[in-house]
Amino acid sequence: MGFFERYLTVWVGLCIVAGIALGKFAPEVAQSLDAMAISVNGAPVVSVPIAICLFFMMYPIMVKIDFGEVVKAGKAVKPVGLTLFINWAIKPFTMYAIASFFLGSLFLGFIGPEATDLVKMPLGKDMIVGDTYGSGTVVLVDGVKMLEVPLWRSYLAGCILLGIAPCTAMVLVWGYLSKGNDSHTLVMVAINSLTMLLLFGFLGGFLLGVGKLPVPWQALLLSIGVYVALPLVAGYLSRKWIIAAKGETWFKEKFLHFLTPVTITALLVTLVLLFSFKGETISQNPLTILWIAIPLFIQTVVIFALGYALAKFLGLSYENAAPTAMIGASNHFEVAIATSAMLYGLSSGAALATVVGVLIEVPLMLMLVRFCLRTQDWFRAAKA
Repeated sequence: MGFFERYLTVWVGLCIVAGIALGKFAPEVAQSLDAMAISVNGAPVVSVPIAICLFFMMYPIMVKIDFGEVVKAGKAVKPVGLTLFINWAIKPFTMYAIASFFLGSLFLGFIGPEATDLVKMPLGKDMIVGDTYGSGTVVLVDGVKMLEVPLWRSYLAGCILLGIAPCTAMVLVWGYLSKGNDSHTLVMVAINSLTMLLLFGFLGGFLLGVGKLPVPWQALLLSIGVYVALPLVAGYLSRKWIIAAKGETWFKEKFLHFLTPVTITALLVTLVLLFSFKGETISQNPLTILWIAIPLFIQTVVIFALGYALAKFLGLSYENAAPTAMIGASNHFEVAIATSAMLYGLSSGAALATVVGVLIEVPLMLMLVRFCLRTQDWFRAAKA
């Protein structure tokens, strides 16, 4: 990697600090940017500034994809099957177990056993003040019915939403940086997007334990369309046009070289925007963020290690093993944040937990990228 990529963790840290500072000392700027959003049923779902940044983050990766290779990658049963197994049969349940242990037991004394959180009333429920719903109680706040729940359970809800939202955008960056199989990663992005539509609500309702989770289908489809489909289509069409007009040699040696810093730059700008939106909240709750971050960190490392080890056991090549482990470890935080805000409210503990997921994901995934690059020789004898 070049100088810029080599010290990416430093630039990430600086951008996080810049974003939090912007949100704290110039909140009107963050509020104006945050207001630029596409809404579904009155709830902001897609932030236009972030969507623009994500497009420029994803396009340079998408334009590299040879769709002939994608078809071949889709026929590789072992890496595709392993990725689905880790994402949907293991990850949601380990997230629930790890987050429950740390937030509901080990860190409960720090969070406050009696601490409560006010969240939105469950969609479609008509209850009166004093009614109970799960572990919550209906209360009246400024003339509005709210559900008062234990604070740690609100944090747990946010962790669960992260656990059932496998990464369908950022993982392309991690796979690219770890020199993985871009075609396999792209195939799994598409498969995970479709699988999420089928399992997100079912697993969410089961693990939250408060009845069925109302799934914002429109929000999910819009998010996937903006963050994945748009740069994918743009990359596919422009690749065909450029190769036809300039030739494959010019495309690989000139055009792709020009795009190399675009992905990283867009990633850093995205971080500034994301953390400017939550700068005030994060600065006011530094220790709370630590209590949430620890189980999320452990969950990520456990899932990555499991995926990496199983990939080695199954004889996958490094190019498939790295993105397989990365896909399981990372989360689709855009969907998690949008869903938590829609279900529980932007100021809820659940929404804060999903933002903490963003806070730790980039530095942690960069650490795992470095680990992958240093252990490529583990897979040299692999057959697939």
